[in-house]
Amino acid sequence: MQKIFDSEIKVMEIIWSNEPISAKEISLIASDEIGWNKNTTYTVIKKLEKKGFIKRNEPNFICTSLFSRDEIQRFETQTLVDKLFGGSRKALFSSLLDDDNLSESDINELRDMIKKR
Repeated sequence: MQKIFDSEIKVMEIIWSNEPISAKEISLIASDEIGWNKNTTYTVIKKLEKKGFIKRNEPNFICTSLFSRDEIQRFETQTLVDKLFGGSRKALFSSLLDDDNLSESDINELRDMIKKR
């Protein structure tokens, strides 16, 4: 899987929430929600298709995702772990636990997740 950029994630979010969806409908939503013009949106759609994240079918260039949100999240998380934590999930988790913004509730939820594993 190739790297997915922020602009591409924005379009993927529109697709995941509405698929199957036409390229025209994506551009209208992107215009309303992000402020993009049609050409910008179509350029990102073409990049997503070329990278294999979506497929477009005739008529009306109907777009559907080829990867779920979860699959992209797992891939991007592993990329982050590899890049910043030497591939160690333990180091990532430790970094998250060192975050002063974690509430007791957050910590308890994380603890429960680990116990269920």
